[in-house]
Amino acid sequence: MKLLVLRAGDAAAPVAARRGEFFSWIRREAEQVWGGAWEEHDVRNMDVALPRPGDADGFVITGSSSSVTERADWMLRAEALIREVHGAKVPLFGICFGHQLIGQALGGMVAKNSKGREIGTVEVRVREGGHHDPILDGLPKTFDANATHVDSVVTLPPGATLLAETDLEAHAIFAVGETTKCVQFHPEIDGDAMRGYVDARAHLVSAEGLDAQAIRERSIDAPHGAETLRNFVRFVRRFRR
Repeated sequence: MKLLVLRAGDAAAPVAARRGEFFSWIRREAEQVWGGAWEEHDVRNMDVALPRPGDADGFVITGSSSSVTERADWMLRAEALIREVHGAKVPLFGICFGHQLIGQALGGMVAKNSKGREIGTVEVRVREGGHHDPILDGLPKTFDANATHVDSVVTLPPGATLLAETDLEAHAIFAVGETTKCVQFHPEIDGDAMRGYVDARAHLVSAEGLDAQAIRERSIDAPHGAETLRNFVRFVRRFRR
């Protein structure tokens, strides 16, 4: 079995210099529940053919500092792959930018969040019935997760099921069909990396009237947020047997 991580961006440079890139973080959080192979493919590289839905048992799309609203050629190509993977019913998990790219690819709309930047450790609230989805198995009704984004899926794709929200993000978790799962937060970001992100974005955060130092002090490990990723991997194992 194989999990294929579709790399859509780079971690914030000061954090990456200390901690590496998204792929290693995702693998760190999920390898304890995954006994198969791992592979990474950078979807921004237009010189290399994209993988096909049958090339892996599950796909994960990473975050990115890019915006889905840019409609760059590599994004449009990646969206076509998303539609293929979703149509083939191969498990697919979108993280932050990946969540947004899936939303756009399947008929939703991405725009700047009218409530402003969401950054730091935030409280996620599971909606009524949300625990029926396997990525929320065993999680409490409210839990912490680490987030950093300015764009949002402002209109969900047709047929999407909304699973959770935060104070600033109405569509924090959603699913489309049985196999496609999306989280606006970063389950792979721990407290140290989150504080690094706040430091790296402090000038922007402060310019927007937010208290970067207070956000930093509240940024902690978020094991329940990370559990959504592990639950997705468990789902892949069951689904692809």
